[in-house]
Amino acid sequence: MKDMPGMDMSASASDWKPSPHAGSGTSWQPASVPGYFWMTSRGHWDLMAHGVLFLTYNQQGGPRGAGKAESVNVLMLMEQHKLGKGTLLLRQMFSAESLTSPHPGFPQLFQTGETYHGQPLVDHQHPHNVFAELSAYYSRPITEKISWLLYGGPSAEPALGPVTYIHRASAAELPAAPLSHHLQDSTHTSFGVVTTGVMIDRFKFEGSVFNGREPNEERWSIQLGALDSWSARAWVAPARNWTAQYSYGRLLHPEAAEPGNEKRQSASVEYNRPFAEGNWATSLIWGRKHKDETGINLNSYLLESTVNFKRSNYAYTRLELVDKDELFPQAPVHPAYRIGAYTFGGVRDLVQSHSWQLGLGADITFNTKPAVLDSTYGMNPVSFRIFLRVRPGLTEHTH
Repeated sequence: MKDMPGMDMSASASDWKPSPHAGSGTSWQPASVPGYFWMTSRGHWDLMAHGVLFLTYNQQGGPRGAGKAESVNVLMLMEQHKLGKGTLLLRQMFSAESLTSPHPGFPQLFQTGETYHGQPLVDHQHPHNVFAELSAYYSRPITEKISWLLYGGPSAEPALGPVTYIHRASAAELPAAPLSHHLQDSTHTSFGVVTTGVMIDRFKFEGSVFNGREPNEERWSIQLGALDSWSARAWVAPARNWTAQYSYGRLLHPEAAEPGNEKRQSASVEYNRPFAEGNWATSLIWGRKHKDETGINLNSYLLESTVNFKRSNYAYTRLELVDKDELFPQAPVHPAYRIGAYTFGGVRDLVQSHSWQLGLGADITFNTKPAVLDSTYGMNPVSFRIFLRVRPGLTEHTH
């Protein structure tokens, strides 16, 4: 496979400019993040594929834990072509997790969000949809430092929140979703999105209208709805190793198992530093959900970091504090509990070629929680995962 000169990751792009091929939706990751892609050109089209497959044994600790074999997986295809004075980028992202996750989902202590058989999911992460993204992204320069973008599709990501964890360089080796996923980046698959924005030098300002309802349990279908929710987001990329964003959104009836509307806010900073035979990627994220029905605010804080050293070795951590009020959906009241999750792990590449990588990894997660939850979750539940990770090889490129 060869590098594609039409893509923003090529030498023709500005050194600091984030590539739309490395993020999710219209989000910006630092320009220096490493890419694990297959790339080629056919006629006037530049083609790309990337993704990851985790084959995992997952053991969650404590009385509400479980041990399961599972597979987290995603495949993204991209096709890029010049269109008029701009560039058209088509994206399709697929996941087979509806077939490779155990019922009712991936076991994960204190995780909440979405439903199974009409009941709220608790202590499990839901599988992602078969059609995780079907979108088009058009960008057109207006002047040397100003350009316009238009993005959207039947399955796409509105301008709300950080780069979703599936695409973040700092989360590239972690098979598990953050506990804070539903307070930070859960809208990454929304069935109906239209986004427009402007890029002015190192800044980007964008807004979306979208269908704010979370996907239902039919993971293979596209569930279009009214574009009755909205969001706005501002980005800055001060240098090739840094990006930051703040976003705000209002979602109408997002939760299938709860009434009411929500307001969401997010702020994040991403840092990436390449070095000889390695790379260091770090994200700091805050996300807040305000529930109009109850008037409560739920907050989440995440620090995530992955270092690749001597090419074949990876060490990572994810540290979270998150408010959870859905742990006991059948209870008459739903107080919020501050949960901590602290994950430490590593991966060693067993096979590393230009075409693909096979890594063996493991991690361990410790939790903190209020003492009132000890009778349900145990005093000190500890969870671990052992996994194989398969993905395309590292694409060497320079800006």
